[in-house]
Amino acid sequence: MINRVVLVGRLTQDPSLRKTQSGISVVSFTVACNRRFSGGNGQDRQADFINCVAWRQSADFMAQYCHKGALVGVEGRIQTRNYDDATGRRVYVTEVVCDNVQILESKAASQNRAAGNAQASNNGFAQNNPFGDLPAEDSFDDFGAGPSLDISSDDLPF
Repeated sequence: MINRVVLVGRLTQDPSLRKTQSGISVVSFTVACNRRFSGGNGQDRQADFINCVAWRQSADFMAQYCHKGALVGVEGRIQTRNYDDATGRRVYVTEVVCDNVQILESKAASQNRAAGNAQASNNGFAQNNPFGDLPAEDSFDDFGAGPSLDISSDDLPF
């Protein structure tokens, strides 16, 4: 049986580092992954917002170097868990437990993107953003800015 996840997407918020009672670093974050599907014009897009958690050195790395909007690559496994909330209701959580997190863009590219986002919001282009605190969809062209990545099934580890 295989439980392996590989994601490429952008962080929806700055990661916030927490520590367990025993001092282990942990960070929870959400990765927005654009999904293209063929519609009438072939350019229709949707996004999946995938909850992730990283521990120890990966959590420390993310807290120090990753910021909202950063393009990241995540490797890990899907985990489900449940707990009872304050009202006694059972809550189910599905998340990716990260084994490896990598930043997939240079610091200069990240700063240029951030400057472009600030300029776009100052010009009023971010007003129609349905996701609140995410940059406007046009302000971060998901993967169109850099070279394309051609992955075949032979490249996958399974």
